[in-house]
Amino acid sequence: MAHSLSAKKRIRQSIKRRARNRARKELVKDQTKVYMTALAGGDFAKAETELRKTVSRLDKVAAKHTIHKRTAARKRSRLTLKLNAAKAAKASPAKA
Repeated sequence: MAHSLSAKKRIRQSIKRRARNRARKELVKDQTKVYMTALAGGDFAKAETELRKTVSRLDKVAAKHTIHKRTAARKRSRLTLKLNAAKAAKASPAKA
């Protein structure tokens, strides 16, 4: 247990920051799930709007340093690739 006042304050700050960061990450996860369900459902118009929301949320969380900016960029890229791959598969169905 901390004894000095500054150490006690640091603990209080850490608890607040951890709660805030966890909430932000949870929002990103929830938004990503909404996007993935729209994509799985085959509704590309809805998936595109959800992708824009997800990208916006990722960028905001990265701007607050909750996640690294390159982590956000990587996730953004992978989510976009999934949408493009699904569109390509829909446009040209595989030959049996």
